[in-house]
This record gives sequence, C-alpha cells and structure tokens, in this order.
Amino acid sequence: MIAFFLKAGGVLAAAGAIGIAGWSFATSWHPAASQYPLQGLDLPENPGAIEWGTVRARGADFAYLVATSGADRRDPGFEPNWASIPDAGLRRGAVHVYSLCQHGRDQANAFNAFVPRTADALPVAVDVSFHDDCTARPERAALIEELGEFVRMVETHTRKPVLLRLSKPVESAYQISAAIDRPVWAVANLFPPAYAARPWRMWRASDIRRIDGIEGPVNWDVVAP
Repeated sequence: MIAFFLKAGGVLAAAGAIGIAGWSFATSWHPAASQYPLQGLDLPENPGAIEWGTVRARGADFAYLVATSGADRRDPGFEPNWASIPDAGLRRGAVHVYSLCQHGRDQANAFNAFVPRTADALPVAVDVSFHDDCTARPERAALIEELGEFVRMVETHTRKPVLLRLSKPVESAYQISAAIDRPVWAVANLFPPAYAARPWRMWRASDIRRIDGIEGPVNWDVVAP
C-alpha cells in the first residue's frame, strides 16, 4: 500500500512538472522572428505602469494602446504611455474599441478629439468585437454604414488608412472585411487565422504572453512579412 501511494505521488509530481513546463512555454511563446520580423504588443484598457525600455529590450518593435471606447470613454493611461513609447525606441499606435450601441460619427468625433494627429504614429486600429456591456446586434447594412463613416472620419483626421481588428464571432456574423476594404488585424492564439475575406496584415498570436516590464499577460502581435 505504501509503495502504491509513493508511486502515485511520483506520477502526480511528474504531471505537475509537465503542466508547469507547458504553461511556462505557452506564456513565453511567440511566432518565430525569422518568419515574422516585426513583432509587438497591444494592451487592454488601464494597463498600469509599464517599463517601456524593458519591453523594447524583450523584442517588441511596436505597441498599440487603447485610447477610446465607444463615444464616451477615454483611457486614463493612454496619454502618459503614448508620450513614453517613442523614447524607448518603439513605434506606437492607437486603438478605438467600437461600440455597436453608439453611432459611428459620435465615436469618431470622440476619438479625433482625444488622439492627436502624429506623424510617427502607426495606423489607427478599430476593434470590432461583441462586448458584454452592449447587447445590440444591428442589421449588417446598418453596421457597415456606421462603421464606414467612423473609418472615413478617422482617416481624414489621421491621414492614414485604418486597421480593422475583427474578432472571429463578429466577422462570422457580419462579414465586415468583405464590405470595408481595409487591412485586417485578425485574432487567434497559436495558429494563423483565416476567417476574414482577405489575408490578415496583423495577427494577434497570443493573449497570454508574459514579458518583463509589464505586470500580467499581454497580447502579442506580428505583422505579415
């Protein structure tokens, strides 16, 4: 009996070690730089304190930050981080989290009033996903019209084309990438996605990566070669 428990304990310990090793691999994994030379991260709202120099030293070439959400939310951490990123040698881009519950024009006005036109900025990304705080599901034609107006207004302000960051559920429901001809930022852990109407230009390859300089997991992205 004692031998049985000793053997069982050894098996459990081995399984635990394998689990820890697997989790360590998953949280440090990123697509090979030889295949995707340009890699970086995007952060959610209120990311907290960030050591941007350390982030750059760990291989990030760029960083995208949430600036606005809907027509009435500004991220309080956006401005200080936006100002700090270039000093660390990274390129910077702003994200707008699109709301299906508010008009595209109002959201564009909110974004344009908050985010300055900056010559060195990467193209703005508009995140279109389903969110718990908005249960609206507009008709496809209405969404395409509203989102198209947002895109045109932001592009007029920034003078650069907008990136469409489309979640798979939203793209499946609305086929946005087939209606709005803009570069796609697709989202899928580990395996390159193929759910949009055109090949992606940016891929969020992991939402659990951990790197020095940031507390908690980050979203890790690569640019198509």
